[in-house]
Amino acid sequence: MATLQVCAACGDRFSELDPAVRCPCGGLLELRHDPPAEDGASLRRLFQGRLGDREEANLSGVWRYRELVLPGAGGQIVTHPEGNTPLLRRLPIAEWAGLPDLRIKHEGHNPTGSFKDRGMTVGVTQARRIGARAIACASTGNTSAALAAYGAQAGIPALVFVPAGQVALGKLSQSLAYGARTLLVRGDFDACLRLVQEAADQLGVYLLNSINPFRLEGQKTIVLELLHQLEWQAPDWIVLPAGNLGNTAAFGKALLEARALGLIDRLPRIAAVQAAGAAPFAQGFREGFAARRTVKAETIATAIKIGDPASWDRGVRTIRETDGVVTQVTDAEILEAKAVIDAAGVGCEPASAASVAGARKLREERLIPLDARVVTVLTGHVLKDPGALITYHQEMEPAPSRANRPVEIEADLRAVERVLGREGR
Repeated sequence: MATLQVCAACGDRFSELDPAVRCPCGGLLELRHDPPAEDGASLRRLFQGRLGDREEANLSGVWRYRELVLPGAGGQIVTHPEGNTPLLRRLPIAEWAGLPDLRIKHEGHNPTGSFKDRGMTVGVTQARRIGARAIACASTGNTSAALAAYGAQAGIPALVFVPAGQVALGKLSQSLAYGARTLLVRGDFDACLRLVQEAADQLGVYLLNSINPFRLEGQKTIVLELLHQLEWQAPDWIVLPAGNLGNTAAFGKALLEARALGLIDRLPRIAAVQAAGAAPFAQGFREGFAARRTVKAETIATAIKIGDPASWDRGVRTIRETDGVVTQVTDAEILEAKAVIDAAGVGCEPASAASVAGARKLREERLIPLDARVVTVLTGHVLKDPGALITYHQEMEPAPSRANRPVEIEADLRAVERVLGREGR
């Protein structure tokens, strides 16, 4: 099978081993693979047969679908393995959202605790294939953690650009632990992205932000895997957090390809959910995407704290092609959703909870019907941002209604009994 990189703007084509992540015209590149020889039914059998196989590539929830991801990767694959994340049903979360048939795809179960591992296994594999001298990214934390881990595994030096003082401790500590050279940039994420793109253009490092088309091929497998888990019966809606719009673009690409290959017979609708303080895409949607919007981002959901999304055009295409919607939720709504998710024993970082908060809002607005089959995506682990968690439960005044304040007691059994008495009332 052959793979080409194709410019989404002008249509120019490039070899799959071309290291540029943008076309000379400025357009973003996308991967186009020759269709596999198998039909949809044969592909479903192939993917199912790989479950439980001990071959390294088949242990991965990304490379199990390699014919649709990067067929030519061969023996260059860098895998942890990643993927294989659960599709959960939790009654307290479904009841809170008002959606009885709600499922939760939890990408926080990936090796470094976020969905970024799916894109990075493919991106770093490609870096190895082209002989990259170093790899680099701008990040609000999760991308840098994944890049650092996979770069270390591949033996490729890693450089990460993060906004100084704006990265959650759980994420920053991962970049340091995995050995990446970590640059604390005096600016926001958008400033970091501009700087790392300059470094890629002028210093020859391989850029692994979500504008890289190989990253999106890995992130497509979130959708492929959840469809596989649903026995290839597409849900009515897939709801996801939206920041730089890489996942929004990847999800649309995955769904269109899955339908074209006969893996599914209809497209779910995509709902992209932004934080109200970082919602240029939601603003654009309300305006019919007449113009590209940017904002000065401000939200507690640091993973989607992005004011100038790099994958804007690709995100717009996904929304249009899936008859999708874009909405926004406040930080208060995000934190309440997170408290519900955490208390159900699932747990997630703040940005992840935007998906469940958004699903609830769309249900309240009657856009999602009561009987809809809905999958919400949680993008990161609960320990990615412990600071936000502690602030919510211990420090916010007045205490939120779902705050779980710790209780300090004397080392006395009667004190424990008093606490149990209060809990029993």
